[in-house]
Amino acid sequence: MSGAAAAGDLWARHGNEWREPAQIASQWREASETDPSLLRASARGRFWEILAERGLTLLVTREYEHLIMALSLADGRPRMSFMPMPHPSGLAVDHRRGVVHVASTRNPNQLFELEPVSGAPGPGAGAPGVERPLVPLRSTFLPGSLYLHDLALVGGRLYGNAVGHNAVVALSAGWKPVWWPRSIEGPDGPDFSRNYLQLNSIAAGTTLRRSYFSASAATISTRFPGQRNFPVDRRGVIFSGATREPVVSGLTRPHSARLDGDRLWVANSGYGELVVIDGGSQTPVARLPGWTRGLWLDEGIAFVGTSRVIPRFRAYAPGLDVDASRCAVHALDLSSGAVLGSLLWPSGNQIFAIEALPAALSDGFPFTVGRRGATASAAARAIFYRLSTRGDATVSHGVSHGVSHG
Repeated sequence: MSGAAAAGDLWARHGNEWREPAQIASQWREASETDPSLLRASARGRFWEILAERGLTLLVTREYEHLIMALSLADGRPRMSFMPMPHPSGLAVDHRRGVVHVASTRNPNQLFELEPVSGAPGPGAGAPGVERPLVPLRSTFLPGSLYLHDLALVGGRLYGNAVGHNAVVALSAGWKPVWWPRSIEGPDGPDFSRNYLQLNSIAAGTTLRRSYFSASAATISTRFPGQRNFPVDRRGVIFSGATREPVVSGLTRPHSARLDGDRLWVANSGYGELVVIDGGSQTPVARLPGWTRGLWLDEGIAFVGTSRVIPRFRAYAPGLDVDASRCAVHALDLSSGAVLGSLLWPSGNQIFAIEALPAALSDGFPFTVGRRGATASAAARAIFYRLSTRGDATVSHGVSHGVSHG
């Protein structure tokens, strides 16, 4: 092949790259290559009926598969849609503004803001059933050392668990540590140098002082989270925002702490449990087949995620049958602990967060399960080509990316 021909082939390949909306929106080349097997699911019980009765779109981050899933119903039929994103973890829905915040925990960390498109093309544009899809409009780059996990809105402000700093950080025009356990303080002040405690979730109250925070350990030791010999069995705690001291102990790798009135709920992950803490007492309400993480409470029902256990961290799940663990979302009756319905992904791996928003606000993402190939790409391209949101006076042409420094 001549030099000119070789150059022509090279330029043609370059010209065809980075054309897919999923790649551009997530700034990730492989985003257009989602394995279809990861999206296949089976429902049990009344899972879809419960979403329909409550008018919900359920959002689920699947961190190791680099996906956010949306579960909703359209014209009485279940719909699963998705958005590729590098290692999504925490979710927080700002219902007042109609904004979904997502933590993308890679180095550097990113904080995505998604909003529903109001001017999405209808069925005539090749996107049947896709209405008000959530799309990313902004992302902020943050230091990877934060190791962002859970996100929460407290008093209208966005906060995140900076697990790598043992702290909670305010996320506005950058980041700033605003809360940390008393146990990381020394003569020179708090030790933000590395992850000591796996401080990983926020049970959001009206203020930080009225909030609670879960961690895998109460104090600094010579062993660190991520090491296989890091002791976990019944070492987990819940810290009080007011005292910065543990108010609950005896948990094993707790995640997804959430407040519901005066009661505190938490996923006791290492035992596959959902636990309620009321008046100082702990009661396991349900035990599920997998590493419990991801929790959304909705008037007597809890949506709880279960994950498989990463093989090298089997010791972190002393109360689980690791080989029987499943990647799923379960709808539980909070009064009895009974499983009312489940959605299982046979090839799924890890769920981190679950949140819900009214289906009237958005019914999912531009990429719909079951719609593959050229037609699906054309539909998504049409959505992004005409991108506009409720707050726009004019059409927005693209995705803005801002860089912030703490």
